Amino acid sequence: MHGRVKAKDVSARDRGAAKHGGAGGKMSDAAKWLAPALLGAAALGTSALYVRKMTRDAERRYPPVGRFLTVDGVRLHYLERGQGEPLVLIHGNGSLIQDFMVSGLVDRLAERYRVIVFDRPGFGYSSRPRRVWTPRAQARLLYRALQWLGVEKAHVLGHSWGTLVAVSLAVENPSFVESLVLEGGYYYPTARADVMLFSPPAIPGIGDLMQHTVSPPIASLLLPKMIDKIFAPAPVPDRFHRLFPKELILRPLHLRAASEDTALMIPAAADMQRHYHELVAPVVIVAGADDQIVEMRRHSERLHHELPGSELVVLPRVGHMAHHTAPDLVIEAVDRAAHRAARSRSASAQESAAPAVWP
Repeated sequence: MHGRVKAKDVSARDRGAAKHGGAGGKMSDAAKWLAPALLGAAALGTSALYVRKMTRDAERRYPPVGRFLTVDGVRLHYLERGQGEPLVLIHGNGSLIQDFMVSGLVDRLAERYRVIVFDRPGFGYSSRPRRVWTPRAQARLLYRALQWLGVEKAHVLGHSWGTLVAVSLAVENPSFVESLVLEGGYYYPTARADVMLFSPPAIPGIGDLMQHTVSPPIASLLLPKMIDKIFAPAPVPDRFHRLFPKELILRPLHLRAASEDTALMIPAAADMQRHYHELVAPVVIVAGADDQIVEMRRHSERLHHELPGSELVVLPRVGHMAHHTAPDLVIEAVDRAAHRAARSRSASAQESAAPAVWP
């Protein structure tokens, strides 16, 4: 009789312990989250090793194509070709020096200009210290780098996000920039889905974890469709498929730079639109009529109306990558802007040389 009572008491105690989270309940709860946590950690570790190997392989396959200089603690990778008046090419978000090389722009323009192309901070082989890299900050950095290279004046071509850097350079150094060609630019703050989608990797901490684990494989999967979209409605040129170093733009630092630029795009445009009227250099605006990345009418056409004396070149059946799909017309725009600058210099020289007329 006493044995039966004890058994019942023990059973009751066990049920009470389980109900109130006793040792057995705690172990069961821990097991529920511990296994997924361990699996997640293992997956992230494996992904990190894969990303590290992918980065090494990419850099082995595509070594630097230019030279290096260090300005304000930033190691800048740059390429210089040709002789003549300096012409600076500034690439867009997620891109690098090879974008202009693969398009043929560098070699063709180097026939009559001293062409200088930089990997902007964090892209290609340029470093990107932790700071807020607004278009103005990047323009100041490039200006100091160009001074170090002995450039006193320059023509400037900016593409996409790089147009904001080009405009900043011209606004802050009006006597330095002789002419501006702005291709496929984003000039006014407008709602963009890509800002919400691609900005999280820019967040310190969680963004760093993403960049070294999940972001590169995900970006690799998305890249083919993204490339198709930036060229649409034109097909992607075979030359781009063969020669553009896609693996380089999937490295962690490159992805961080692209995410940070994306996050800054709308506020940067909001800041710059107050200064467009300050531009004094001749401006030629080039835009694809069917650009699916930046709407031509809301940006290029609007900027043209805001800048008296600017030229607008709209290319039918061309998307965001005009320098690849219509390089002849982009080169023509560069030459036309340079000729306008030369005429302006000549007119100013004649006015200065004209004898004073005394009453």
